Amino acid sequence: MDTLSYKTVSANKETADKKWFVVDAEGQTVGRLASKVAKVIRGKHKANFTPHADCGDNVIVINAEKVSFSGAKLVDKDYIRYTGYPGGQRITSAEEMLKKHPERLIEKAVKGMLPKNKLGRALFTNLKVYRGSEHNQEAQKPEALNLDTFK
Repeated sequence: MDTLSYKTVSANKETADKKWFVVDAEGQTVGRLASKVAKVIRGKHKANFTPHADCGDNVIVINAEKVSFSGAKLVDKDYIRYTGYPGGQRITSAEEMLKKHPERLIEKAVKGMLPKNKLGRALFTNLKVYRGSEHNQEAQKPEALNLDTFK
């Protein structure tokens, strides 16, 4: 009897074809931008997606200060952190965060959409966020990624 020999191809860190993409955040809504960027970083848009391996792409986000929020989130949304000291809970609104550290705002949104384990922490290093339109990754020759046409 002639048997079929199909094998499931599982990508790993060495066989993953990693690319660099640059995303312009100007006019994008934070949550929708973050979910699409997280999908690209995770590699879910690829045919050889493997849940337990870093087979996603590297993403550079520029113009982080020009993102938008829907509804009243710019005023109402709060980011809470803890200093480690008694009474050290600090609350920052999205409006303050957008003025002071717009990079952190996008980083927190994307990080929240990645797995909460070692893989998620490794995937997070594939994200670079910059204020303004200049970035330090010209040597990687990133391709422009249009999120409006990306599923």
